[in-house]
Amino acid sequence: MRNKLLIILIALPFFGAFAQSVHKSAELVDFVNPLMGTDSKPSLSNGNTYPAIGLPWGMNLWTPQTGRMGDGWAYTYAADKIVGFKQTHQPSPWMNDYGQFSIMPVTGKLRVAQNDRASWFSHKSEISNPYYYSVYLADHDVTTEIVPTERSAQFRFTFPKSDSSFVILDAFDKGSFVKIIPAERKIIGYSTRYSRGPLKNFKNFFVIQFDKDITVSGTWDGKVFTAGKNELLADHSAAVIGFKTVKGEQVNARIASSFISVEQAQVTLNREVGNSTFDQTKMNGRKIWNETLGRIKVEGGSVDQLRTFYSCLYRSVFFPNKLYEINAENKIVHWSPYTGETLPGYMFAGTGFWDTFRALYPFLNLVYPSINKEMQEGLINDYKEGGWLPEWSSPGYANIMIGQNSASVVADAYIKGLRGYDIESLYQAIVKGANNEGPIEAVGREGVEYYNSLGYVPYDVKIKENAARTLEYAYDDFAIYQLAKALNKPQAEIDLYAKRSQNYRNLFDPSTGLMRGKNKDGSFQSPFNPFKWGGAFTEGNSWHYTWSVFHDVKGLANLMGGNEKFVTKLDSVFSMAPIFDESAYGGVIHEIREMQIANMGQYAHGNQPIQHMIYLYNYAGAPWKTQYWVRQVMDRLYKATPDGYCGDEDNGQTSAWYLFSAMGFYPVTPATDQYVLGAPLFKKVTLKLENGKELVIKAPENSSSNVYVQQMKLNGKNHEQNWVSHQQLLKGGELNFKMSASPEMKKGITSVTFPYSYSDDNK
Repeated sequence: MRNKLLIILIALPFFGAFAQSVHKSAELVDFVNPLMGTDSKPSLSNGNTYPAIGLPWGMNLWTPQTGRMGDGWAYTYAADKIVGFKQTHQPSPWMNDYGQFSIMPVTGKLRVAQNDRASWFSHKSEISNPYYYSVYLADHDVTTEIVPTERSAQFRFTFPKSDSSFVILDAFDKGSFVKIIPAERKIIGYSTRYSRGPLKNFKNFFVIQFDKDITVSGTWDGKVFTAGKNELLADHSAAVIGFKTVKGEQVNARIASSFISVEQAQVTLNREVGNSTFDQTKMNGRKIWNETLGRIKVEGGSVDQLRTFYSCLYRSVFFPNKLYEINAENKIVHWSPYTGETLPGYMFAGTGFWDTFRALYPFLNLVYPSINKEMQEGLINDYKEGGWLPEWSSPGYANIMIGQNSASVVADAYIKGLRGYDIESLYQAIVKGANNEGPIEAVGREGVEYYNSLGYVPYDVKIKENAARTLEYAYDDFAIYQLAKALNKPQAEIDLYAKRSQNYRNLFDPSTGLMRGKNKDGSFQSPFNPFKWGGAFTEGNSWHYTWSVFHDVKGLANLMGGNEKFVTKLDSVFSMAPIFDESAYGGVIHEIREMQIANMGQYAHGNQPIQHMIYLYNYAGAPWKTQYWVRQVMDRLYKATPDGYCGDEDNGQTSAWYLFSAMGFYPVTPATDQYVLGAPLFKKVTLKLENGKELVIKAPENSSSNVYVQQMKLNGKNHEQNWVSHQQLLKGGELNFKMSASPEMKKGITSVTFPYSYSDDNK
C-alpha cells in the first residue's frame, strides 16, 4: 500500500515550509524544498542556505534578498521583508558574495534605498522551486516571479493599477555603473563588489531587456535620485525605470550577466533566453532539474524522506559554479581571477575543498563524472594562470581554512577513472603545493618546512591549527602517493609521499589515546584539554580530529591498542556529555552550539571533520554500529524543513553525506577505489550511471526499525566485505541488502572483510 501511495503523493511547489496534495503526475523536482536550511543565523546554523533559483552548476543563481547589502545572510527564513531579488554567487554566508546586483519592483512614491523600498511578505504567498520562484510583495501589491537559465534569467512582475510603477536595478556599492537606454527598453552596467580577493579587473556586467516602453527613468547615487539622468558611474549606482500599469499587467524582464563584457552578456542573453517566453524557460528549467535529479531514483520511503533526499541532491549540484562562458564564436572562455584577462577554457568557482573533498567530489565522480572532468580542466587553468591550485575559490584564492585538499580532489578523480585532461599538470600542481608555502596561508602548505623536516607542524611556532594541519597534510600526502603510483612516477617519489602519509603518528598521544599538539622540541603541548575547540584544531577539538586518518584506520586502531579498544573509543564519542572549552575563541562559536544541542555526545555532525567517523566501526569488526548510527543521524539531523540541517550545509558536503549514506555506502578514503558500507535508507534506489549502466540497490525489508544488515549480495553472490569498490558499482547490477531489526554480529568481524588501510598496503 505504501508504494502505491508514494506514486500519487507529491510535494507541490512550496508555500512556506510545505504544501502537500494528492496528484497523479509526481516528478522528482517537486520533492525539493529550496527553503531547507534557511532558518539560520550567525549564532546557530540550520544549514545557512538560501533558496537558490538556478540550474545545476549554473554560473548565476538568484535569491530573494531579506538581508542588507553586504550581509552574508542574504535570505533568512525568520525575516519578514524583502529588499530585492539578487543575482548571487555566494557559496556560504561566511564567504559572502561576489558579482552581485539586485532588481526590485516598487509602486507609489519612489523609494530607492533598500530599507525604504523593502516590502513585507509571507511564506504563505511564496513559491520556492529550484527552477521557479514567486512571491507577493504586499507593500507594492506586486507579484514577482523568476525563472533561470545557466547565466540568464527571466523576471515577470504583475503590477496593480498605478501611475507610478517602477523597477529598480541596484548595482551595489564598491564601484558600479548603470546606463538606461529607453529607446531599447534596456539597462546595462556592471558591479564590482566582492568579498574575497584581491581580484584583478573584476566586473560583473549585466544587460536587462524589458518588454514595455520606459516612460520615466533616472539614476540614484546612494543618496539622491536624479530624474532624466540615465548614466551613472559611482561608488553606489542604481537605475530606475517607470511606467503606468493597469491592474494585473505583467511586465517581463530578461537578464543576463558576464564577467567578460556587456557584449558577452548580450550574446548570452540571446543564446540562453532569446525569444523564449517566461513559461517556456520555466518548463525547460523544470525539465533540466528532473533530468539531473533523475540520475538517482529512490523508492519505498516516506514522503518526508523523499523530500529530504532530493532537497539534499539539489544542494549537491550547485557548487562549484561555472565561471566559464560561451562566446559569439561558440568557444568556451572565462575571465581569469588571477590575471584579469579573458582566456580560453573552463573555470569554476565557489567551493572549499576542506569541506567538499570528503564526499561531494566523490559523489560527482560516481554520479556526474562529466561535470567533474570539466572541473579538473578548470583546475588546470587555475594552476596555469595563478601558479597554484585554490583550496577555497570564491573566486580565485580565498585565504580561509586549512589543508592542501586539492590533492584529494585531483587524485580521487583520476583514480575513479576520469580521463581526457592534462593530469600531468595537475600532478605538478599538487606536488608544488605539497612542498611550498603559497602566496597566502590557505594556498600551498603553511608550515611546510616544519612538516617536512619534523613530520608535523609544531604547536609553539605561532602557526594556528597546527595539529589539524598535520593530520590533513598526512592524508593529502597519501592522495599524492596514490596518484604517483597510478602515474608510474619514480619509486623514490612514491616512497616519499608514502612515508609522509604516516606523519599522523607523530601527534598520537598514548597517554590519552588522542591526537595532541606537539611542540618543536618533541614534547606534547600542555596543559591538554581534549574538549578544547580551536587552538591546535580547526573548528573542532581533539575528539573530532583524532579520527582524521582517513587512509590508515588500521594504523590508528593499532595505536589505540587494537580493534576492541578502538571500538570502545568510537563508542565514547556518543556516550560522553557534549561539554566543551571555547576559550580559544573567546566565546561559543555556532559549531559548538550545534554539537551541544544535537544530543549525540561529542559527535559534531554539523561540521565536517568528524562526519566520516561513524563508518570507522567497519575497520574494527563492528559494522552493525555503523548501521545504527548512520540511521540515527539521517533520522534525527536531516529534514526538508527550514531548520533541516544540523550545521552549515557547506557547498553540498553535508548533503552529499546524506546522499551516500541513504544509498548505503560512504567514501571514507577518497583517492581509493572503495566505499565503506553502512545501511541503505530506502527499499529501492536506482542509480543511472553515465556509462549507460544501472545500479539497483534493494532493501525490501527496510523500515524504521529494520536498520541492520543481515546479509548483502552483489549480483546474486554473497558479499562478505565491509566495503564495495567503485569499479564494481560502475559495472551496474544489483546490491541486495537483507534488513532486520536486530544486528548481525557475526558478519564483517574478521580483518579480511575490513576496508583498505595504508598499513595493509605497506606492512
